[in-house]
Amino acid sequence: MNENELTKRRRQLRNIVVMAFADGSLGEREVNLVADRCADLGLDEYDLQKAVEFGLGDDAALDFPSDSDEQRELLKDLIRMMAADGHLDESEKRLFAFAAAKMSVSSKDVESLISEVLGA
Repeated sequence: MNENELTKRRRQLRNIVVMAFADGSLGEREVNLVADRCADLGLDEYDLQKAVEFGLGDDAALDFPSDSDEQRELLKDLIRMMAADGHLDESEKRLFAFAAAKMSVSSKDVESLISEVLGA
């Protein structure tokens, strides 16, 4: 994996961790999802540790990709994380809405992504 791809994958993991902490707690299901996604991205324990440290830091914030495929993948990961604990917290919803708006994703596309991810 080249350096550019590694950077993209690390950014994706950090973004997932930011959403995981958005509701102020990190449950077992969220931890498992983050760990599984880390492995899916081909990243290791060091990358996971750094992502969690970032998520706990005062400067934790989403880092938006400019590529539309990466944006879709980010939103899908954020949806999975929001749903992981079975409770949609208001802070998670606001963060997701902000991300979608910041990346200029239409509400129709958001609805489609939610249906795709959650099988609704």
